[in-house]
Amino acid sequence: MDQRLIAFVLPGAFVLWVLYQRVRRNIGRQPVNARRMRTRVGLLAVVGVLMGSGTMHDVELLGALLAGIAGGAALGRLGLRHTKFEATAEGDFYIPHTYIGLIVSALLLSRVTYRLLAVYPAAHAAAQADRNPFATYQKTPLTLAILGVVVGYYLLYYTGVLSRSKALRAPTGA
Repeated sequence: MDQRLIAFVLPGAFVLWVLYQRVRRNIGRQPVNARRMRTRVGLLAVVGVLMGSGTMHDVELLGALLAGIAGGAALGRLGLRHTKFEATAEGDFYIPHTYIGLIVSALLLSRVTYRLLAVYPAAHAAAQADRNPFATYQKTPLTLAILGVVVGYYLLYYTGVLSRSKALRAPTGA
């Protein structure tokens, strides 16, 4: 089997698995796993900072990233308003608004698919010319805006889910 094909298929399979997991978490009743959500918030914050620091040299890229984060945060707030919360003897659960989460996931999936299809031929050509195969990928405002939407959405959404689930457990009364 061709080594270049394997190098393309394995990361692609991993990306598909991650996206499948992401879509699955947008459908139906989900347990509130505070440690996992805090870890995701931390990782997304680091990713957002790294993307931001990588775009400081270009106002257009930074603007696209910040606009995406703002749009994602607005979607996260909307999604949080439509999320239902349950505190049961089995634990805390939330039921996300299916369509908002799926829209964010579909946006990411469509852009990743497009970029992989567009970048693979360029990466192959650049590898033969000993250039950076991802140089064009790193300079795309639309891609940064979409990644910003994902980061902004999940940062706000998971932080809100954690906050609201904590409020469910808070003692009331006297």
